[in-house]
Amino acid sequence: MSVAANVVKFGTDGWRGVIADEFTFERVALVAPLAAKVLLDTYGKITGNRTIIVGHDRRFMAEDFAHKVADVVCAAGFDVLLTDTYAPTPAFSWAAKEQNALGALVITASHNPGKYLGLKVKSAFGGSAPPEVTKQIEALLSDELPPASTPGKIEKFNPWGSYCQALEGKVKIAKIRDAIAAGKLTVFADVMHGAAAGGLAMLLGNEIKEINSNRDPLFGGGAPEPLPKYLSHLFEVMQNHQKTNPGGLAVGLVFDGDSDRIAAVDGDSNFLSSQILIPILIDHLTLRRDFKGEIVKTVSGSDLIPRLAALHNLSVFETAVGYKYIADRMLEAQVLLGGEESGGIGYGSHIPERDALLSALYVLEAIVESGLDLGDYYRHLQQQTDFTSAYDRIDLPLASMEVRSRLLQQLQTQPLTQIAGQPVIDCQTIDGYKFRLADNSWLMIRFSGTEPVLRLYCEAPTLQQVHQTLAWAKDWAE
Repeated sequence: MSVAANVVKFGTDGWRGVIADEFTFERVALVAPLAAKVLLDTYGKITGNRTIIVGHDRRFMAEDFAHKVADVVCAAGFDVLLTDTYAPTPAFSWAAKEQNALGALVITASHNPGKYLGLKVKSAFGGSAPPEVTKQIEALLSDELPPASTPGKIEKFNPWGSYCQALEGKVKIAKIRDAIAAGKLTVFADVMHGAAAGGLAMLLGNEIKEINSNRDPLFGGGAPEPLPKYLSHLFEVMQNHQKTNPGGLAVGLVFDGDSDRIAAVDGDSNFLSSQILIPILIDHLTLRRDFKGEIVKTVSGSDLIPRLAALHNLSVFETAVGYKYIADRMLEAQVLLGGEESGGIGYGSHIPERDALLSALYVLEAIVESGLDLGDYYRHLQQQTDFTSAYDRIDLPLASMEVRSRLLQQLQTQPLTQIAGQPVIDCQTIDGYKFRLADNSWLMIRFSGTEPVLRLYCEAPTLQQVHQTLAWAKDWAE
C-alpha cells in the first residue's frame, strides 16, 4: 500500500498537513492526478472536456506545489489552466464554473498556522467536492496513475479579472465607491497576509486601508484565522482612527488565509463574528435587495438567525457543521444565504461556495444603504426580534483519542440532565450534542473527527453566562 494512503485524509474541506512531513511533493504528485481522474469520472459527461483549474494562496512554496500539480495532471492527459498569481480560493471555484472545467485543485491550508499546506478539491459546479468524491480519491491512493500516451497542455491565466467582474455585478458597487470617495465611510481590511490582499482595492479603488498585506508565510507568528486574538493590529489602527475621526462611519473587514471566511470590526472596535454578520446580511438582502429563498444555517449558528428569518417570512434549514452541507442544500433548493459560525457565508445568487470578498461587499452595501455602524445595526435587529445574546467557542485539546472515546461514551450512556446549574430541556444530535437549557441558553459539545480536540460552543443571554457555561463544560471534560 502507498504511504500516502495512510497519510492523505480529506477533512471538511480538503487534505492538509505539515509541510515536508505529511505534505510533500511526492504525495501531492500522487494525489493530484487521481483527483483529476475522479473529477473526470464524476463531471466529464457534464462538462465535455478534460480541463482542470490549478490555483494557490500565498503560503510557503504554494506556487511550487501548484506547478507540480499542473505538471503531473498534464502528464496524466488533462488540460490545465494554471494561475499566474495567488488568489482567493473562491476565485478558483468561480473559474471552474465559468470555464466549464471539471473542477479546481487549489494549494492552500486556509486558516491553519504557517507550517501547514493543503489541497482543496473543487467541483465543476463551483463548490467543494462532496464527500463521495473525496472518498473515491482516498480509495485510489494505493494506485499510481500512469502517464497518458498524449499529455494535456498547460495554459496560464489570471483569475482576478473575471472573478472581480462577477462580484461587482452582484452589488451596488457605485454606491459603495461613492461613499468611500466622499469620506462618508472608511474601510480597513485586515487580509492577514493572505490571498485577499489587493482584492478590495481592485473592486473599490485604492482608498481601502489594507493592513497585514505583505506576504508572510509565518503569519506574524499566529494563524490567518479571523479571531480576536490575531487582530490586535486592526483593533489598534481602528481605535486611533476613531480618536481622530469621531462620529464617522468606519468598518474593519477581516479575511482568512484563502479568503473564504470573514469577520468584521465595528466603528467602536468591537469584534463581529459571522454570528452577528449573518443576521445583518439577511436583513439587508431581504429588506433592500428583495432577495428571496431559504436561510441555511449550521446547528452551531445563533438563535437570532431563525428569529430574524421568521420576521422576514423566510424558512430555515439546519445542517451539521461544515460548509459542504450548506453547499449540498444550495444545489437542491432556492437559497438566499447559507452561513456557518466560523465565518463561511455563501449566496444562492453566486456559486455554492463561501466567499469572503462577496460577503465584504454586501456588508459595505448594508452600511452605506442603512447609514448605520455595524454595531448599531446589530443592536437594532436585537430590539426588533426582542432577542439579545452573547456567543463564544473554545477548542479544547484532549490528552488522547482514548480520552475522546471515553467522553463520547459518557455522553451516550450518561446523558447530561443539568449544565452549569441549569436543567437541560432538550438535546439535538445533528452534529455532536447541542443542549438547550432552561435559561434560554445552549451548549454544544462536538468532537473533531481526526484529532483529540473537543469543540465547545455556547450562546446565552449574557457574556458572563456564556463564560460560566464554557468553564463548566471545560471542567466536565477535564
